[in-house]
Amino acid sequence: MTAGITYAIPAVLLLVATLIKLSDLRRTPHDVFLRSICAVLAVATLVFATAMPPMLAVINDLSGIPNFAAPLVYCIVVAFSGSSIVLLIRWRDGDTPATRRATRLCLTAYSSVAVALWVLFALGDASTERLRDLDTYYASTPFIREMILLYLLAHTVAAVTMTRLCWRWSRQVRGALRAGLLTVAAGSVAALGYDILKYTAIGARWTGHDLDWASTYAAFVIAAVSAVLTGVGFLMPSLGQGGVSRWHAGRRYHSLKPLWTELRAEIPPVSAAPLPWWSPIDLRLLQRERDIHDALLRLTPYLDRRTGETAYQDAIDSRRSPEASQLKADAAVISAATTTTPRPALPPGDRWILKSAGTSVGLVRLSLVLRYSPRAAQEGKRDVRARRRHPCL
Repeated sequence: MTAGITYAIPAVLLLVATLIKLSDLRRTPHDVFLRSICAVLAVATLVFATAMPPMLAVINDLSGIPNFAAPLVYCIVVAFSGSSIVLLIRWRDGDTPATRRATRLCLTAYSSVAVALWVLFALGDASTERLRDLDTYYASTPFIREMILLYLLAHTVAAVTMTRLCWRWSRQVRGALRAGLLTVAAGSVAALGYDILKYTAIGARWTGHDLDWASTYAAFVIAAVSAVLTGVGFLMPSLGQGGVSRWHAGRRYHSLKPLWTELRAEIPPVSAAPLPWWSPIDLRLLQRERDIHDALLRLTPYLDRRTGETAYQDAIDSRRSPEASQLKADAAVISAATTTTPRPALPPGDRWILKSAGTSVGLVRLSLVLRYSPRAAQEGKRDVRARRRHPCL
């Protein structure tokens, strides 16, 4: 039971990572790179799911062949090795003719290894079921020995290739991509550690010594660390980029609150209610910007040109830049229009034209000027009181 749990932990972690990327793939089903990531993570999950000793026993029982699960798991490991190389090549070079040729070559080579594993298993004699120490138990058995060494060699070649590719590419990039590549490289180095432990334990058997613990226990821990690091490394660039994007969207969303508060009464009644806090931040930002634009459009007939000209001149006299003066004038006109009652519609010639609200950046700057308006200050006090009553808000 304990052995199954120790295998299940990395399997579950990798499964979660697979589901995360599958949700992205649903939005962009034709993305070749995303398909490759999903394939690698799914195969990595399958490695640990099938390598659990209880699962090995189930596979053997269903097949009716002792140790039938061994070449099956080895083939999945080989598939993971080959798909990881393909993913890295596609990640670096994109979908080009050269990439497709390299992909075919890699898949052909590793498919040949998988076929050879089954041939060697069929030729050998592994009649005693071994669920945890098959690599060392059959280290000297003809054909089974070659099967074990072949899968380890294929895994070693993949680990060395991945380490070299990641290290070279990481020196040319920065940010989340570089962090992801270095994490994949660390996972590949750990994979080499797994192979070294296996080779050491097998070599010890050949010389009459017993280092089975290195293959049975230590190598598994290294394999789990390697698979998780590799999976995380492939996820980091997209998650990092998405995290930065959401962070910027969140900043813009909160920066627009003073302007949105000032214009709240002008938002058309037919507009949708604000999205709940758990909605995606980019959708909430889009809704807030749309509400602001709709409110400004309704407010246009009441924007007083004289108020704007006075505020602009006062700002210029205070040695503000023309840009800052324009922002202050726009803010003053909006604040006056939302607080003045009654407010008759002005003739077109007497209306102030907002120049700061034409872009997203302009809206944010305008909102920051309105932070200290009476309405924003009143809203801020309400927020403080709400947080005191409900600290979890």
